[in-house]
Amino acid sequence: MRKLQDLQLLIDEAVTNLRYPAYPAELYEPIQYILSMGGKRMRPALLLMACDLFGGDVENAVLPALAIEVFHNFTLMHDDIMDNAPLRRGKVTVHEKWNKNAAILSGDVMLIQGYKLMMNVEDRLLRVILNIFNDTAVGVCEGQQLDMDFETRSDVKIDEYIYMIRLKTAVVLGGALKIGSIIGGAEIKDAELIAEFGENLGLAFQLQDDLLDVYGSPEKFGKQVGGDIISNKKTFLLLKSLELANADQVAELNKWIDAKQFDNQEKVKAVTTIYNDLQVKDHAETAMQTYAEKAFDALEKINLPEQNKQYLRKFADSLMVREY
Repeated sequence: MRKLQDLQLLIDEAVTNLRYPAYPAELYEPIQYILSMGGKRMRPALLLMACDLFGGDVENAVLPALAIEVFHNFTLMHDDIMDNAPLRRGKVTVHEKWNKNAAILSGDVMLIQGYKLMMNVEDRLLRVILNIFNDTAVGVCEGQQLDMDFETRSDVKIDEYIYMIRLKTAVVLGGALKIGSIIGGAEIKDAELIAEFGENLGLAFQLQDDLLDVYGSPEKFGKQVGGDIISNKKTFLLLKSLELANADQVAELNKWIDAKQFDNQEKVKAVTTIYNDLQVKDHAETAMQTYAEKAFDALEKINLPEQNKQYLRKFADSLMVREY
């Protein structure tokens, strides 16, 4: 089995070797720019990992893995436009560096390129793999739309939130693992199980991200504390608080949600106090553990050697932070 770090380096090298025409520059330079920002390359590495787990040749899966990475960055480019985000991975976003029209059109080319790269599989697998890629791509778009809808809704429920993050975040992990396993020679039943493993792991990972935003150490994780609170993002913590809160606590939460001007630290402290009073951190950790267990349950059913399953267990465990 190849190490995860080696698979990530393989993707980095493949991204570096992508070549684009010099003309028109405003179409292709933004693509090179966003892909050069780096990142963990986790999604394409998962595709390669799944291929390797089922005994496939990782080299045969590099271009489809690259398709996942290009597609993922396409979604980031368009998300940044919709969110009016000034920075991505500490660098100026594409629509700020160029303009919105350039970012939209460059993103469109990235989506097309994703399909061109994904077509580099055996002909006998092409229809199956493109259908998985199609379902993954549509799911991400649906998830993004729901995420935007939630911004203007005050009645979002936890099950809706879980559905949204499954689409926006988890299906890409599941889709990457499913495609990689099929390229590696997996039976469709096992491919579906490894996708189930990936989706539930993705849900656990997102719930952990909600927790880290409020309770994570900025020195340890390099994130602004309470960023989700400041922006009124509908997270598990906020939705569970609104579900459990008494009338006074609901009024306090809504006061901060509706406030147009406020001190960031004061808002984060006030909302976090309510979270603590309602013990929503415990509820979030329980939900996170529930989805992690679902992931491991799916893993147990996959027809793989025990040492290969152990590799996936260690990978999943490495994603789950034990201390904030």
